[in-house]
Amino acid sequence: MTPPSSEACMARALQLARHGCYTTHPNPRVGCVVVNAGLIVGEGYHAYAGGPHAEVHALREAGDAAAGATVYVTLEPCSHHGRTPPCAQALIDAGVQRVVVAMGDPNPQVAGRGVAMLREAGIEVEVGCLAADAEALNVGFVKRMRDGVPFVRLKMAMSLDGRTAMASGESQWITGGSARTEVQRLRARSCAVMTGVDSVIFDNSRLTVRADQLGREDGEVIARRQPLRVVVDSRLRLPAAAACLREPGRTLVATVSSDEARRATLEQAGAEVLVLPEAAEGRVDLRALLAHLAAREQCNEVLLETGATLAGAMLDLEAIDEMQLFVAPTLLGGEARPLFALPGLECMAQQRPLQIDDIRAVGRDWRIVARPLPGKHRG
Repeated sequence: MTPPSSEACMARALQLARHGCYTTHPNPRVGCVVVNAGLIVGEGYHAYAGGPHAEVHALREAGDAAAGATVYVTLEPCSHHGRTPPCAQALIDAGVQRVVVAMGDPNPQVAGRGVAMLREAGIEVEVGCLAADAEALNVGFVKRMRDGVPFVRLKMAMSLDGRTAMASGESQWITGGSARTEVQRLRARSCAVMTGVDSVIFDNSRLTVRADQLGREDGEVIARRQPLRVVVDSRLRLPAAAACLREPGRTLVATVSSDEARRATLEQAGAEVLVLPEAAEGRVDLRALLAHLAAREQCNEVLLETGATLAGAMLDLEAIDEMQLFVAPTLLGGEARPLFALPGLECMAQQRPLQIDDIRAVGRDWRIVARPLPGKHRG
């Protein structure tokens, strides 16, 4: 039998890591495979924050067969004591001969120290096998560690003529059930769901992960961890009776208002009110909000579900990393609400170019995955 290649072993480790897609926050998703004499003798993945890391699970499964083995791990083994002991030391103690790492850990607490620790112990280390795939799996963790802000994924549902709601604000439902299941999965993998207060007022959105709509057998387990709900509300207009304040989990209201009475009312209703610096036109400083979500809330991925105003403001700031646009085969007409509010675009040279990465059918609808290109103008 031909022994598996390094790429095949790392691909398996990445497959294992994806099992933690909905549950590891704020930690990265990591998988590990132990190979000895051409055979996989141990596998593991990080399932939840505070639990054993992927390497520990894989070494336990391998047992004595870990001695002299090659270990494939999707992220550099940790070298520090956090909630769990350092995985680099566990690999050393197990007597492994070689470690293949997909990518270095961007966490400053690790950042090369795990690899150095292994090499100092005489273990051969290779870094870079399927690195792009490993980074794609943890785009939020990488961005938070490198840039101090979370990865922002915008989700919007629109008609074929690019409209998101009727002029009255009515928007339920543009897309079908399959698209809504995909949205539930996007919420489940996110640390926070962010919206504008107008979207909450019009739709009375709960902004929760609903187990019955996830389309997964483990939906009940996934839905136990509700993402942080973030409402951008400059003037504290959120109704105290809003459905999102009655759901399990936390609702953070970001504002610039100094109205203590309104603040007290919302806090009594269950909200956490965060007063932030004021940006142009009395609006919340969105950069400050994103920095807060990364530093204080440890948010890796933020799902932006909102209307044209906040979506346009985030696009203007170049704060959107990815768009997932669900397009329904229907028309809402010229009076309906647009996808983005982008005032000041008056000529073709000012258009906002996108890189389309994927288009595919989702039930009766279509999903477009796109990225805003750097710079506001095509140049």
